[in-house]
Amino acid sequence: MQRSTTLRALTLAGLLAPAAMIPAHATAANADVSAGDWLLRGGLTHVAPKSDNGNLDASGLGLSANAPADVGSNTRPSGNITYMMTDNLGLELLVAIPFKHDLNVGGVDIGSTRHLPPTLSLQYHFNTGTAVRPYIGAGINYTHFFDEDTADVTGQDIDLDDSWGAAVQAGIDFAVDENWFVNAEVRWIDIETDVSLGTADLGTVKIDPWTFGMNVGYRF
Repeated sequence: MQRSTTLRALTLAGLLAPAAMIPAHATAANADVSAGDWLLRGGLTHVAPKSDNGNLDASGLGLSANAPADVGSNTRPSGNITYMMTDNLGLELLVAIPFKHDLNVGGVDIGSTRHLPPTLSLQYHFNTGTAVRPYIGAGINYTHFFDEDTADVTGQDIDLDDSWGAAVQAGIDFAVDENWFVNAEVRWIDIETDVSLGTADLGTVKIDPWTFGMNVGYRF
């Protein structure tokens, strides 16, 4: 838990660093958005699953019938696009290159999986008349797990079911000029998946990650 908390704190501090890189003349830029604007962002997202991912029946792996599961973190290129429906309300779609997570049960690596996490969110943008524009959002996430790579433990395939869940976010855009801006954001996503080994159900893994993103954006 301490390792996970420290990692999140350091990552969030790093994501806020773009504010320090804004040149002095950026204070004259206005980050306010208007109805009909499109906001395109691209950068990196770090996915940090919570530290306690639940317990699985790993007796089929020669382990405990109540073994703790652990899902590794990962960082990948990502992007999102927002359409401003009004001066304050925007609809955002999050996309990314597939994330890869290592899976560990009872201290034994059992394989890895990739996932795609498209997320649709309704955002509220706080127009401030300055170079800084914070926003918050909430929506729904669909996580598709695929390409499970099973470690040579039993020779059986591991499968993870797809997941639907809620997602919330907060972010800040920093205007560099009339169109370009830099962005830092954080999200929490409700992701739970049922895990099976061959035909045997092992149980449910609760991933529920925090994600931290740093992006460059363009308004048009």
